[in-house]
Amino acid sequence: MNSTVSTGWRSRLPAAIRPYTESAPIAALFLGISSGAPYALIASTLTTRLAQDGINKRAVTAFTLAFLVYNLKWLWAWVVDGVRLPLLGRLGQRVSWLLLIGVLTMAAIVNLALVDPKASLMATAVAAILVGAAGATYDIVIDAYRIESLEPRQLGVGSGMSQYGWRIGSVAAGALALVIAARLGWQAAYIACAIFALPAMAVGLVLGEPARHRDPIIRRGISAVTDSVLAPLLEFFRRRGAALVLLFILLHKIGDTLANLTFRLLFEDLHYTNDEIAIYDVGFGFWAYLIGIFIGGAMYSRLGMKRSVLISLVLMMLSNLSFAGLAATGHSNWAMAGAIGFENIASGIGGVTVVAYFSALCDLRYTASQYALISAAASIVGRVLTGTTAGGLIERVGYVNFYLLTTLIAVPGIVLFWIMIRGGFVDEVEATANGKAATEKPRTD
Repeated sequence: MNSTVSTGWRSRLPAAIRPYTESAPIAALFLGISSGAPYALIASTLTTRLAQDGINKRAVTAFTLAFLVYNLKWLWAWVVDGVRLPLLGRLGQRVSWLLLIGVLTMAAIVNLALVDPKASLMATAVAAILVGAAGATYDIVIDAYRIESLEPRQLGVGSGMSQYGWRIGSVAAGALALVIAARLGWQAAYIACAIFALPAMAVGLVLGEPARHRDPIIRRGISAVTDSVLAPLLEFFRRRGAALVLLFILLHKIGDTLANLTFRLLFEDLHYTNDEIAIYDVGFGFWAYLIGIFIGGAMYSRLGMKRSVLISLVLMMLSNLSFAGLAATGHSNWAMAGAIGFENIASGIGGVTVVAYFSALCDLRYTASQYALISAAASIVGRVLTGTTAGGLIERVGYVNFYLLTTLIAVPGIVLFWIMIRGGFVDEVEATANGKAATEKPRTD
């Protein structure tokens, strides 16, 4: 893009908006769209489909174990970093993998469309796991492409745009599925949603390889495989405070994950219709999330990494209380709007600040592997607990006490991050990311 022209038209925009118009953050938006759709199709959308097919709560919440594939993606992320694809590889390491996994993701979604949960829960579970595997691998490539495309100064804005895209993809896929399912059935709904894999593929074809991509040191023979698997992990765990950072990653999102993966069960038990869910959970929640993302980007720019992440963790914890209030109130569109609004604003803020922090943790030689490890670890405990205990726990203690419990469970993550701030670990991450930026050639858009 001609830098003189782009500087000219950007100069007429408000200063707060200008960074969002650069090519790397815009690419992050489209990458996020393709990342969010597969997740939504095995999350709330599949929960609604199963509930409407008369599947019991324990079986429905057990399907959240399909998300464990996302938590295991670090096991094969090294392949995306270290294996060059034949033929497609000539397009570049990241672009070739975007195209391959994009096609496989579309195929997995169509496969899930063709199964009937009432005929075979096992076949449905396998199909959901395949979507999870394809979506998780797509995330590996998408996250690596995003991080390597963004300069450190763009991490807050780029993370925000990625979250915008993720929300657009997940909401659009979920809303489209609900609308089509009500008219043509779930099979047609899922087939239509396969198109959401295309935006990330388009980004790779249009923009090419990321400017900041760094190939790891090449080794031959068995040492090549060993190094591809172990080097990203060893580099991470050799850092000062690595164990504490990993503990924070594991614990900080347990309460949020437990709550989020049970919202649709609450809505069904409160007798909300598909249209009400589409309007308030999908529609109103979408705009609230976008507002939260914008606030998160501004917070990250003005307050810095430490304070913005800490504030977002507190807000995400408090947002679970709003659903305890909704459960106590009963069927009320105003109460649903308030709970959804607060939760999505808090999640939008946290999505920007925490993702920016996690992105800064990655060594550019091992972006795919390390971010896969970090993002997988961030929700694995919550997903395991949701899939194994959430349904039964709700039946025993009720929704109000369940959401109060998820609020308390979020406290350890906040305490850990405060300890990390006091120990200087967050400052070191920020300084390292900025130090790497100083050695790189600036890019003009």
